[in-house]
Order: sequence, then structure tokens, then C-alpha cells
Amino acid sequence: MLSLGYSYINLYIYFVEIDDLEAYVMQQNQKNEVRFVPIMIAIFFGSFISTLSVSTINIALPVLSEDFHASLSTIQWTLTGFMLAMGTFAPVTGYFGERFSFKRLYIFALSGFTVASILCGLSWDTTSLITFRIMQGAFSGLIMPATMSIIFQVIPREKQPLALSFWSVSSMLAPAIGPTFSGWLLDNFSWHWLFWMNVPIGIIGVLLIFPFIPYYRLNVPKSFDLIGFITVIVSSSSLLVALSQGHSWGWLSGKALSLFSIGILFLLLFIWRELTAESPLLNLRVLKNGRYTTSLIVICIITISLYSGTFLTPIFLQNIQRVTPLDTGLILLPASLAMAFLTPFVGKMYSRTGPRVLLFIGITLMAAGTLPLSWLSVDVPHGYIVFWMIVRNLGIAFSMMPASTASMEQIPKQLSGHASSITNWTRNVFGSFAIAIFSSLLTSETTKHAASLVKHGATNQTYIKMMSFTMSVNDVYFIAMLIVVVALPICLFIPKRRQSEEPKRSAA
Repeated sequence: MLSLGYSYINLYIYFVEIDDLEAYVMQQNQKNEVRFVPIMIAIFFGSFISTLSVSTINIALPVLSEDFHASLSTIQWTLTGFMLAMGTFAPVTGYFGERFSFKRLYIFALSGFTVASILCGLSWDTTSLITFRIMQGAFSGLIMPATMSIIFQVIPREKQPLALSFWSVSSMLAPAIGPTFSGWLLDNFSWHWLFWMNVPIGIIGVLLIFPFIPYYRLNVPKSFDLIGFITVIVSSSSLLVALSQGHSWGWLSGKALSLFSIGILFLLLFIWRELTAESPLLNLRVLKNGRYTTSLIVICIITISLYSGTFLTPIFLQNIQRVTPLDTGLILLPASLAMAFLTPFVGKMYSRTGPRVLLFIGITLMAAGTLPLSWLSVDVPHGYIVFWMIVRNLGIAFSMMPASTASMEQIPKQLSGHASSITNWTRNVFGSFAIAIFSSLLTSETTKHAASLVKHGATNQTYIKMMSFTMSVNDVYFIAMLIVVVALPICLFIPKRRQSEEPKRSAA
């Protein structure tokens, strides 16, 4: 148990600004073995529940639709609105973290997320639920980049790979247990508990932030970039809505094209503004760092392929093999647990090998696990899916953490908030892009295969529907495999870490 005096020291740090973080880290070097675990525990709670709220709601959509007497397309906005808000507010984390400190921003975001969870559980109709979910998503969009920034500004450099691996575990563990736990709650209680279960976790997380995470500000922005704020909000929301709804509206429909045009125009205005402003909302000059930009490209490619598994496999199991949502979660559970279990060990290996070897292994495993999933049949055994999903997720464990760490290693601490904002922003955008493209491909390929089956003499509508859908899932998985292979040569061009930045070996 941590001593009472240790808690008082951290409470004192909260009220006293520490402008020179490097000096603070040097002062705390002798306590690093003690501080590392408490800091990561405080970070774990926030990143865990913000990710959990995405995976638990998927399985509840039919239940919510029935309870509120609303169409599934309307209830879908409880998920879509959450994701849109999360992606829209992620870019502003860097500014607010510098303005108020990342500790206070984290407290604000996690507290707001907890309050929004209470309101979601108290929702009285569809409109109120969607509104409170959007609030929840906005706070969640602040949590992930804030916690990543804390890691790279507080944790000593030699322990950052391990810290980021634990940070990744929290976001991987949530989707691993989310569907199964959600199904259990729905079977035994009610949908309200999908939101109310966040409350004790959020309260504990907030209480842990006060004593365990130090207060600091490396630099304070001179002014608030209102133009940058407006342009990034408009561009992010426009692009994310167009990507999420383009499939149902039609990609060439007036609404979709208008939103894409507005989004691209305001994105260009935002980029111009941030490169010319004296105090930018999001400092895009971090993209000049070749290691960061190359790693970010790899992260985006991996993210696109990553979403194929989370999107396609549940649809195949439930639509073709008629597996219940709870059983679907159980089938996907081993792969997610394997990914979460391996990630800390990858963090340990990173300090010895660097990113290239781990990324090469990870991307190869992702491709090797995705390709067999493009050979599915209507009656494929569940063991086949479980095995190749495990291989695929082990590849993700070997890939995502090294790419994220490599992107941040050479970023100065005072810019790490902006870099983490860009990373989480682009991951949200490319995640939405992946789902949009895969949804569109799934529909078009299903139509094409159905027409081909009819042309070759098939008449049984059930057979045509099941076969055409399965064949289209295989096509999209194959495309996802090709996408991830593109990252293989790119990861080899990630610049090596400069000698001065090599982690120092501890005497122990």
C-alpha cells in the first residue's frame, strides 16, 4: 500500500505548477519504480471505459430499438453519434491539455464521461439517448489522446514502450470482454446497466488521478485559435458523417457529396490556418518529423485492415450462421484476450529490438491471419475462425504498439499533446473510412455474386442470399489482406532511433 506521505506529495504537485518537466522527471527518477504502476492504473481506468462504451452498445442495438419503439437505423445513431463526437473532439486535446494541463483535462473528460453515462441510463426516449451518447463520445474523444500524452510527458523514456503497451491493453481488453459482458447484462438485467456500470469505474478513475498523476504544464498557449477550432470541428464532423452515412445515402448523392466537399474545404482551411497561426490549436509541424509521419502512415494502414475483422466476422456469424450475439462475443473472445495478453511482452521486446522487427512480424501475422478468413464457407467450423482470428490479433499486438511508440519517440515533450491528438484523430477518421468502404464493398460484391449465381442457374433464394453474402465477405477480407501488406515495405523505412535517444539500461 502506498504511504500517506506519498499521497500528500502528489496532492501538493497538483496545486503547484511544474514548468520544467525534465527537472521533475530527474527529481523522481529514484521513485520511478514506485510511480510507474500507480500512474498506469490511473490511466487504465479512463482508457478502458471509454473504449468499453463502443463495444458494449453494438450488441444492445436491437434491444434499444424494441424498447424505444424506434427503427434500427435511428438507434444506430447511438453508436454513430458517439463515434462522430469522439473523432471530432480528438484534435483539440493538444490545445486544452497545454492550456489547463493534461491532468486537469483528463479529470474533466473522465468526470464528464461519467456524468454522461448516468444521463444515458436515465434516457426517456431515442432523442435523449442519442444526445447523451454524443456527449459521452465528446468526452471520450478527449480521454484517449490525453492519456497518451501523459505517458510521453511523465513516464521516463526507457519505460515508455512498456507504458504504451499497458495503455494499449486497456483499449484492447474492453472490446475483448465488451460483447460477452454486454450480452450477460442484457440477459440478466436491463440495457440501463450498460451505462450505469461506467459510473463506479469512472469515479474510481477520477479519485486515482488526483494523487497519482502529477500536475504540470510545459508551455501555455498565448491565445485560443478560434478559427482553427471552428474549421477542425466543421471538417471533422462533415467528413465523419459523410463516411458513416454515405453507404445508406449513396456515395454520389447530394448530401454525401456536399458533406465531402465541405469537409475537404474546411480541412484545407484548417491546415492553412494551423501552419500560419502564431499559437495554433493543433501544431501540424510535428509532421515534419520523418519517424512520426512514417509511423503514422503505418498506423493508418493497420487501422483500416484492423476494422475488417471487427466489422466482418460478427456480421458473418450472426447473418449467415445465425449465432447469437452472446455466442458471437464468446467466439471472438479468445483472439482479443490473446492480443491483450501479448501486448505487454511486445512492450518489453521493443526496448531491445526497436519497431522494424516487431512491425515486420506483426504485419506478416496480420496478413497470414486475414488471408484464410477470405476462404470462409457457409458451414465453416467456429474453431477455424477462432484460430485465424487469434493469428490475426497476435499480429495486431506486434504491430500497433510499436508503430505508436515509434511515432512518438522523437517528438519533443512539449509537442507530444499535439502529436497524440493527430494520431488519435487520424485513427478515428481512418476507422470510419474503413467501415464505410467495407460496408459499400460488402453490398456491391453481394449484389454482383447474387447476379452471377442466378446467371449460372441458381434459383433457391435462401441459397443465393447465403452464398453471395459469404463470397462478398471473402472478397472484402482479401482486400483487407492486400491493404495490410502495403504497410510491410513502409515499416522498413521508419528511421532508426537516434543514438542519444536509446533507452538507458537500468543498473538493476
